[in-house]
Amino acid sequence: MTTRTLRIAMNGITGRMGYRQHLLRSILPIRDQGGFTLEDGTKVQVEPILIGRNEAKVSELAELHGVEHWTTDLDGAIADPTVDVVFDASMTSLRAETLKKAMKAGKHIFTEKPTAETLDEAVELASIAQEAGITAGVVHDKLYLPGLVKLRRLVDEGFFGRILSIRGEFGYWVFEGDIQAAQRPSWNYRKEDGGGMTTDMFCHWNYVLEGIIGTVKSVNATTVTHIPTRWDETGTEYTATADDAAYGIFELETPDGDPVVGQINSSWAVRVYRDELVEFQIDGTHGSAVAGLNKCVAQQRAHTPKPVWNPDLPVTESFRDQWLEVPANADLDNGFKAQWEEFLRDVVAGREHRFGLLSAARGVQLAELGLRSSAERRTLDVPVISL
Repeated sequence: MTTRTLRIAMNGITGRMGYRQHLLRSILPIRDQGGFTLEDGTKVQVEPILIGRNEAKVSELAELHGVEHWTTDLDGAIADPTVDVVFDASMTSLRAETLKKAMKAGKHIFTEKPTAETLDEAVELASIAQEAGITAGVVHDKLYLPGLVKLRRLVDEGFFGRILSIRGEFGYWVFEGDIQAAQRPSWNYRKEDGGGMTTDMFCHWNYVLEGIIGTVKSVNATTVTHIPTRWDETGTEYTATADDAAYGIFELETPDGDPVVGQINSSWAVRVYRDELVEFQIDGTHGSAVAGLNKCVAQQRAHTPKPVWNPDLPVTESFRDQWLEVPANADLDNGFKAQWEEFLRDVVAGREHRFGLLSAARGVQLAELGLRSSAERRTLDVPVISL
């Protein structure tokens, strides 16, 4: 049996996402399970190299998880000829420069989003990847979630008939940091550091809408900073300069040309009264479904009850009990880990990853247009971008 080891330089691994989702729940499990096997019998193993600016934190993580190689020298890791893949989960404001260096050094790249702070720079990254001939992947984790995998399967099976609308609710209460510590880093709430709900989440919503429904044709958004004052990791008070909530309406088009209305509310200043932190509901002529991170329930036309509006009488029926759970019918792994494995298979095969830098650029574009729509208080069309 042929064995190939991919050395992966993982930058920003001391951060929340880099550590929890990419190291702890993806690369380490792939390493500890002995890698994975390709169709031709080749065994692929991974060897992480941890990179971060804080030497004490990086060395501690390396020792904790039995990782042999770590460094604070990002440029040195990129220049290392034994490194196959450069992964980035650092601050948004630093990401584009890291990706450019890595691709120009001939490294395959896998990265968090947004890939850049501006659309022009995001498109430039896609062009560099094309010219370099490397495999570039961008985290599209939500499409790998069991709930959305089931939702997409219903779309593919024609369960909904003609799709009419999709509605999303995302968010939770992020503590201000004065009395209870915030669950998110303070830079998320500073526009000058690349923070903001729209910049962060519209990149996700673009690929979710594309991956489940179709093309995003227009956007009308309202962005808000609900909590103007927060406290950082040292307990120092600061002014939140970035939006912490975004309310968007999107005009979509399915591959068959049908118009669909999308609505997504995103907020770090909302208390959760739903089954999961993110939920999407699709309504169609033949049925509806609601999907979260793991669960998906559906209601077909023949089983749809006939509610009657009567505000003078209390509701006696349980609407939630009228939906049926959609089975997985497959072993669905952690979404981040599943995409990592798919990406690494593409690296070994020398082919494009299906979620690349141009898809990421469309996410940056939607975020830019969302912020502009809010500032100008109008609906904006989404132009087609290409290389």
